[in-house]
This record gives sequence, C-alpha cells and structure tokens, in this order.
Amino acid sequence: MDKTKVGVIGLGGIAQLVHLPILSKLDTVQLVAVAEINKSRLKNVGEKYPSAKQFLDYKEMISKEELDAVIISTPTDTHEIIALDCLESKKNILIEKPISRNLKEAKEIVAAAKKVKKVAMVGMNSRFRPDTMLLRSIINSGDLGDLFYINCSWLRKKSSIQKWFTNKNLSGGGVIIDLGIVILDLALWMIGDNVETVSVQKYDHRKNEIEDSAIGMLRFQKGEVVNFEVSWELLSNSDSFNITVHGTKGSASLNPFRIYKKTESLNMDYSPNKTSNVQNLFRKSYENELRHFIGAIREGSPVISSAGEALSRMKLLDAIYKSAEHKKEVRF
Repeated sequence: MDKTKVGVIGLGGIAQLVHLPILSKLDTVQLVAVAEINKSRLKNVGEKYPSAKQFLDYKEMISKEELDAVIISTPTDTHEIIALDCLESKKNILIEKPISRNLKEAKEIVAAAKKVKKVAMVGMNSRFRPDTMLLRSIINSGDLGDLFYINCSWLRKKSSIQKWFTNKNLSGGGVIIDLGIVILDLALWMIGDNVETVSVQKYDHRKNEIEDSAIGMLRFQKGEVVNFEVSWELLSNSDSFNITVHGTKGSASLNPFRIYKKTESLNMDYSPNKTSNVQNLFRKSYENELRHFIGAIREGSPVISSAGEALSRMKLLDAIYKSAEHKKEVRF
C-alpha cells in the first residue's frame, strides 16, 4: 500500500516532542506538510523535517496538499473550527485532548465526522501506555472479578504556560479539563460508562477564573464508585499519576504496576518483576496511539478513543462543572 500522507497543524510542545519525531519514523507514513501561525516556530521546527512543506495558514495546507490525515495539536479554542474544516475537506483527524472546550462544540465535530464517514480520534494517549493496556486486558479477562471501586489522582504542574491555557474562554476550564478528563477517561474505560450521579468540589486559589484543584466522586448505577483528585497546586514531591482498581477477586494499580488476587486466606502478589520507567511509558503511549490512528485509516479498523467516546466524556465534564458550580450532587 502507498504511505498514508499526514499533515500536522500546530507545532507546539506536543508536536515537537512526540508527533513529528514519531510520524517521521513510521514506515507507513509520509509527513507531507506542517502548519503553524508563528513564523519563527514554523521555520525552526520545519527545518528539522525538510520533506514537509510549511504553511502559515492551515486552510491553504488542507486545500493544496493531498492529505489522508491531519493531526490537530493547537489551543483548545481552535479545535472545533479546524476539525470541521479538515472533515469538510475529507481528511481523517486526530485531535489532541480535549476534543473541544465544551459539549456543544464536541457535538458539531462528531456530527461532521459521521457525515463524511471519516476517522475522528481524540488523543487520549494514556489508554495506549503498555501498562494501561495490560491492566485493561486483565480486567476484561475477569481475573479481578467485578470492579466496584476505583481511586485515581493526578497531581502535576500545568500542562502549558501559555496565556490561553488559563483563559476559560479559550481553554474551556482548568485542571478538570486538563488532567481530570484524562484520569476519568481511564477509569470509565475500565469500569464502564453507567454513571448515575456526580459530586465535585473545585478550588481556585490562584484567582485565574479557572480551577487549580478538584476532588470528586462518581456513583454508578450498580453501586460502583470512582473517587478522583486532580491538581496543579497540591503539594507533591514529583508528578503523581495513580489509579487503583478494586474488584471482587483482586486489585491492581498503575505507577507502579501491581496486581493482587484474593485467595481464602491472603492476597497473592502477581506483579511483574520489572516495570518500565515513566518516560518510556510516555513515549510508547504516543507511538502506540499514532500507530493505531494510522492503522484505523489504512485498515478500516475500529478506533479506540473515538470522537464519539469523547462526546460522552464531555457530557460528564458538563455534569462535573455543574456540580462544582452549584456545590451539590448532580444526576447524570
């Protein structure tokens, strides 16, 4: 088969760190073009990938270049319009998370993708970590029994220092839409989508009009519970990303990866002897994600982390922000 022709819109940190280096090395991919509104960044980054044509205007790129797919890694407020333009031009798309600023924009993207029958995927790279995929496989095998409780947290500095990131009109929110949507996406990917009620408290200690910390609980239809906390401000010696799942037959956790199965008298430790370091897991997650995206285009296979799934996450996010705003439990 011919190589899949890919363009990248937005040459910020995530594009420079993972998208471009990985795409340029995939045997099935031809990096055809890049687009970036910052002239100096376009020149500096573009020079590292001389085979890719450079564009200041992404509309010119998608109209002039023969592209099979486009990676959208721009500020969140631009996701909807860029996605709609790419889909109208019959391009498959991968949008960096979150899919959009709000539920309304997400609905527009999903509807457009269905109309033109193109792949629309959202970059939830944490699903593609090797340890995460193994944990999901163990859960699906039934080895842990029926899940009834997940406890998860993510404490780290802000994902971006750019001004738009702390402007609610541009970003859609604070730490909940930055970190919360990722950790909750993993929890729901493992335990299911049958959320019944949401109760969340958020905090804004920096007075930026966006939350810098949030703590909450999701209740499910059959009594399952997910507790979560996310923050850019809570004290932590280092970035802390943790998720622990509890089932009727055992428990498992990430960072580090541990598996315990219940017997009549004790819990047996089935954890692997060796675990990958966080940096390797980060890099591998993006490599797996991009390979999956390209594979879905080339083979017509189902997409993990589709725009349709992202729509359900935006509905949950909507309920979370309502609960936090009104300081009460919200039925989902």
